[in-house]
Amino acid sequence: MLFTAEHDEVRRTIQKFIAAEVNPHVDAWEEAGRFPAHDLFRKMGDLGLLGLNKPVEHGGMGLDYSYAILMAEELGGITCGGVPMGIGVQTDMATPALARFGDDALKREFLAPSISGDYVACIGVSEPGAGSDVASVKTTARSDGDDYVITGGKMWITNGAQADWICLLANTGEGAPHRNKSLICVPMKEKGVTVARTLDKLGMRSSDTAQIFFDEVRVPKRNRIGEEGKGFTYQMMQFQEERLWGAAAKLKPAERIIDQTIEYTRGRKAFGKSILDNQVVHFRLAELKTEVELLRSLVYRATERMLAGEDMTTLASMAKLKAGRLGREVGDSCMQYWGGMGYMNETPVTRYYRDSRLTSIAGGADEVMLSIISKAMGTLPGMSNRS
Repeated sequence: MLFTAEHDEVRRTIQKFIAAEVNPHVDAWEEAGRFPAHDLFRKMGDLGLLGLNKPVEHGGMGLDYSYAILMAEELGGITCGGVPMGIGVQTDMATPALARFGDDALKREFLAPSISGDYVACIGVSEPGAGSDVASVKTTARSDGDDYVITGGKMWITNGAQADWICLLANTGEGAPHRNKSLICVPMKEKGVTVARTLDKLGMRSSDTAQIFFDEVRVPKRNRIGEEGKGFTYQMMQFQEERLWGAAAKLKPAERIIDQTIEYTRGRKAFGKSILDNQVVHFRLAELKTEVELLRSLVYRATERMLAGEDMTTLASMAKLKAGRLGREVGDSCMQYWGGMGYMNETPVTRYYRDSRLTSIAGGADEVMLSIISKAMGTLPGMSNRS
């Protein structure tokens, strides 16, 4: 994938923003268990960073998807995982379907203020009994005249405690589970919406993650994104952008912790020489750096397919799978070379180890990615690659 001078300018803007407005505060936000999303997003909105590939008529920059991937990769320069994830929910998880399928009035009401940073968005798909199994969600939106009345609950909702609106997947009919769902924009201030609790997580500690209940929440049907019953399809499309974004966002953190491990092991002595002087160590770090670069190539190839209007589902699933597995590999190997200090929360390898583990779970677990890849290969029972 070729980057232009315009890409480089966006890259410099993101890097300067992170250095000035994010990284100096990361440790405090990690300690607090959340970052100030409204304040940070307004600053990003002023720079045009929340709508790089969103329509100009609603405040976006109107650029192609390569700029969104560039931003995802550069957000990896943030020295934690939680803040990039919260930003990614805003730009590439809660808003793609709205930008693509929502009508102009709905975009003016929810997309435009999300691009400007005046609204914080979240995506409501997962439930306690339906994480990766999206077809099994139980939240319902029953029809009542010109309104939907929503009942149910959502779990593990990033930005949920601070969000102004949620892109909610709910059952709007009785038919087949892949054809009875709709995506609905629900203001979080509506009567009956309750943020039940903010969840205490292993990693990604600077992002607020909530459990949310909906008790007879009434919203107008005009808040539905696109056609009724197409929500599952829209969400699957939205997932592809989320998964590719997630893979891109993991590149720089992996590179950074490998580089920090090189510096630490160069200075750490054992048995009369530095840890880095052991061939098994510097060979392993070289191997990991190579794997990161291979992941970058896969991400770029999938992006090129998307730009060409081709299906990149399999490649995005492969990238997501590889990012999760590689993050675990990098974290475990590097932590080992830090020795006892690698187990201390004061060292960066510990934060990376905790944050990177989520990639194999969120946005579709590794096993779901393997199923998608297997289906494309024709290796699932009863299928061929011609199916």
